[in-house]
Amino acid sequence: MKRIIIIAGVLLALVSVSKSYAKDSKEKYLNYDLTLRLDYIFSGDAKGTEISLAKMGKLDGWWGRRVNLDKVPLRGNGQVTLRDSATNEVLYRLPFSTLFSEWLSTPEAATTRKSFENVFLVPMPKSTAFVTVTLYGRKDEITCEMTHKVDPKDILIRPVKSSYSVDKCRYTHKGGDSREAIDIAIVGEGYTIAEIEDFYKHAAETTNEILRYEPFKSMANSLNFIAVPVVSKESGVSIPLKNEWKETAFSSHFSTFYMDRYLTTLHLFDLHDALASVPYEHIIILANTDNYGGGGIFNSYVLTAAKNRWAMPVVVHEFGHSFGGLADEYFYDDGTDQYDLYVEPWEENITTLVNFKTKWQDMITPVKHKFSGKHSRRFVYFDEKRHLGAWTVTKYDQQDEEFKNMPVSDYKVGIYEGGGYLSEGIYRPFPTCRMRDNTYPDFCPVCRRALERMILFQTIPQK
Repeated sequence: MKRIIIIAGVLLALVSVSKSYAKDSKEKYLNYDLTLRLDYIFSGDAKGTEISLAKMGKLDGWWGRRVNLDKVPLRGNGQVTLRDSATNEVLYRLPFSTLFSEWLSTPEAATTRKSFENVFLVPMPKSTAFVTVTLYGRKDEITCEMTHKVDPKDILIRPVKSSYSVDKCRYTHKGGDSREAIDIAIVGEGYTIAEIEDFYKHAAETTNEILRYEPFKSMANSLNFIAVPVVSKESGVSIPLKNEWKETAFSSHFSTFYMDRYLTTLHLFDLHDALASVPYEHIIILANTDNYGGGGIFNSYVLTAAKNRWAMPVVVHEFGHSFGGLADEYFYDDGTDQYDLYVEPWEENITTLVNFKTKWQDMITPVKHKFSGKHSRRFVYFDEKRHLGAWTVTKYDQQDEEFKNMPVSDYKVGIYEGGGYLSEGIYRPFPTCRMRDNTYPDFCPVCRRALERMILFQTIPQK
């Protein structure tokens, strides 16, 4: 893996060739002419959760990865595993996160049971297979798991077709053949028929903005962006804080979990119905509003306000979540209980130092940081579960004079306290980053590496 990363620059030109000629060991088990769509309901509360199969569908073609099918690049908050029933061989694995997992950490989950829609796409098996859906908790434990059978001849697996065919869509960037590149669908939310040209404009701007950032810029040949002109009955999206409720394609709204700028949709069945006839693996939803906000969920979707002045920085940040599985690097004084400080987070750009060697330890040297004033300190864990040894942990924020006066060229990869919504106990790799600050123009070196790894995982066979 390290060798692949080191020579990534050379591999970029060879992505299509390598993938085209890679022998697919799962081809005898999988039908790449069809996609199996799995619709689930995740429900429960802080005391317990349940997974229920709502329905199964089939789509023409398979637009997902054709390499590393039995591996995952990150653990995620959950995983889908497809196994052959006769041999028990793993045919495909997909990590994911969900709004449901986030909601379980909110106060509401302590008193109320709720349900959330989730949709996952896997290649259609050629013969009977089993699908296992696993959810993980804060302590890295399995909190819920269910397995069910899939018979590709099942007459109740319904064909799913969308009114939005490829002929109605526009590629805003075509990096390669869909069998070899990563397909990203951009869909409109809250655009009426009269505003579709505005949507195409916003989709092109979004594509161009993402491709300005590394590693997407250098690896653009591995990415396809296609704009899907979904029409809503009303213009705009719902803003509960203003008592504005709109009838839109995906019923999205701000104030998710009562966080005013958190913009999401709970209607994933409708979302995937709209995309059923176009190539897609990842989804960006552009909301026709100038109200500030957005949201991004790993291997689910990005949803962002398209007309706010911060729209482009926000969409890149949220794409870091949904595509790269990156964590937020900002924090609040009150924090949250989303992370357990005695468990290493699965995201590559934050750490609790429990298992730091799996993160960016190889990118720094464990010596005293050059900024060794009141905001830096030697840090030693004696707790057996978290013992690491002596490292320099730098604790400063953008309000500190030492930080404000530091040239950007002096920023170094290190261990900086504050991240994952907590000001203490979680650490980020860089003073600032696109995953921390809307005004910072780049992803930090650790996030860039994580995003590059994600692109390579989906396009290049790995040992």
